[in-house]
Amino acid sequence: MSFNTLSELRNSRGKFDNLMKEVEKISNPKSNFQKDEREWKPTVDKAGNGYAVIRFLPAPQGEDMPWVRIFNHGFQGPGGKWYIENSLTTLNKQDPVSELNSELWNSGVEANKEIARKQKRRLNYYANVLVVEDSANPDAVGQVYLYKFGKKIFDKIKDVMQPQFEDENPVNPFDFWEGANFKLKIRQVEGYRNYDKSEFDSPSPLAEDDANIEATWNKQHSLQGVIAPDQFKSYEELKSKLDLVLKGTTAPTAEAISATTNDAEDDHFMEKVKSVQAAPTVSAPESSDSEEDDTLSYFKQLAEDS
Repeated sequence: MSFNTLSELRNSRGKFDNLMKEVEKISNPKSNFQKDEREWKPTVDKAGNGYAVIRFLPAPQGEDMPWVRIFNHGFQGPGGKWYIENSLTTLNKQDPVSELNSELWNSGVEANKEIARKQKRRLNYYANVLVVEDSANPDAVGQVYLYKFGKKIFDKIKDVMQPQFEDENPVNPFDFWEGANFKLKIRQVEGYRNYDKSEFDSPSPLAEDDANIEATWNKQHSLQGVIAPDQFKSYEELKSKLDLVLKGTTAPTAEAISATTNDAEDDHFMEKVKSVQAAPTVSAPESSDSEEDDTLSYFKQLAEDS
């Protein structure tokens, strides 16, 4: 609020609501973070352990698949700024970070490959789930949410759909009638969330009454909306953000980004090097699972506030 005369300034004394709001922003930097009420996240205790039971749901009405894939990047530049953005490769479009990583990887220099590894894209999945049991968040029980998960849980899904042994019958875990509840068991192992003990229960109907099943189906959220083009910044916007994070250079060199913070490498699966364009170049290995979402979301909020 601006004042043109001293009398206006005098009369405004005691009216400092706007100042109080700004003080609150500084005191509580997370206050502006907008939680997506459609999304469910499991809760863990101080030891990093957690348990919940969920049911994966079929494709929403009007959509073909019960899940969508999304790629993103999350890394810190040499000046301390964070780059946390969805990757346009999700939409099969060119992405500036993927292009840079391919250039670094194809240089053949191990130091460049290390930089590319730190900037690798992360793969996550979204699906609709019904929360069957969640003692840490009882209000969520019986509700339908979007659930974001990584490759480790997706492998559990593939295992029941394509069993490896003859005495195991294939199960479609997304089926209302012949699917199965998923027991989500989270442990903290060597500093990372571990889902190895998670497992599917025996197949069973979601409900005995088709009316209840239809009610659940009607509550599902659009998955295509998660990866709609408007959820991604343009190539130009991402390139500008990348240049800012990497010291503002228009063509970052290995020297310019060699000081990238040495964050601890995760233990997630690394995909084999593969072709990414018509030209005979290869991309850097990707992370196929991401369990740092809460931390990255927080840093993203700080980056946007600054």
